[in-house]
Amino acid sequence: MSESEVFPENANDDLYQKFVFKTDAGQEPYRIDKFLMNRIESATRNKIQQAIRNKMVLVDGNEIKPNFKIKANQEIVVYTDTAPDENDIVPEQLPLQIFYEDDHIIIVNKAAGMVVHPGSGNYSGTLLNGIAWYLQQQNAAINLDTLPRFGLVHRIDKNTSGLLVLAKTELAMRHLAKQFFDHTVDRKYMALVWGDVKGDEGTIVAHVGRNLRFRKLFEAYPEGDHGKEAITHYKVLERFGYVTLVQCILETGRTHQIRVHMKHIGHPLFNDDFYGGDRIIKGTVYAKYKQFVDNCFNICPRQALHAKTLGFTHPATGKPVFFESELATDIAEVIEKWRRYTTAYKPTE
Repeated sequence: MSESEVFPENANDDLYQKFVFKTDAGQEPYRIDKFLMNRIESATRNKIQQAIRNKMVLVDGNEIKPNFKIKANQEIVVYTDTAPDENDIVPEQLPLQIFYEDDHIIIVNKAAGMVVHPGSGNYSGTLLNGIAWYLQQQNAAINLDTLPRFGLVHRIDKNTSGLLVLAKTELAMRHLAKQFFDHTVDRKYMALVWGDVKGDEGTIVAHVGRNLRFRKLFEAYPEGDHGKEAITHYKVLERFGYVTLVQCILETGRTHQIRVHMKHIGHPLFNDDFYGGDRIIKGTVYAKYKQFVDNCFNICPRQALHAKTLGFTHPATGKPVFFESELATDIAEVIEKWRRYTTAYKPTE
């Protein structure tokens, strides 16, 4: 048996792992749930059978039944999510901007400052708490024991604003999970970064993994000896001398990917307190300039990053869909301030 493409928990903002197993030529018929329990850490028979019922386990590309027995020379693909169980979610009435909704998907325009799902230190006030309450209002008969999976297949950072898709059905969740895993989802972000970015466009290729000393931070590893492969394409949209507005397109979806990659090439995100952007990186030493930057920090008290567009194949219709949000107000206001500043005071080295 060989194993490939195993993505550990929290290495991805796309909340699905993909396990691929190939049975040996001498493999005797054997129940698939027992086979997988011996090969996937923390797997239980109930979880595996639920995944099979949800069509998240494929054998030679085909859906199977829970009592399926594997044979020799077969390929088994398992998609498994790392999102919290629904029993961890307490419905709360929270301000949510539902950008689009149909019977299969919900597109949310997430506000900066909102955590996507409960976790250590954040058990309430998250996007999923709000979605749970929202779903209960749609169907008063829903209770905590019968709530469907929330269909969270990707996430964006607490202090990043913008578009996020959630699945309302198991079918939609399965289709979206595969699209995110296969990197076929079109995601464009807008970011204000420090410095005058050289060239009008470029691609950053460097593995992203946890910092070996500070586990809350991630780091770029260009030699690929740690972390997971990460690719970010960027394009300059507007230059302000001391800062640059860029569009970033994710080819992969690693945690903090844009923030880590832009820091890696010397252009940390404006006011990113994790990666050094919350201080003056480029510009003059004059008090008036320092006050201007401090005013911008106060207007946008978080990293200047917005998930602006989201495109994918609709899981029910099979047709491409595309969503685009307005730039978050705080980032838009800071950009306008830089635009006026650049006009009044031509930046110098």
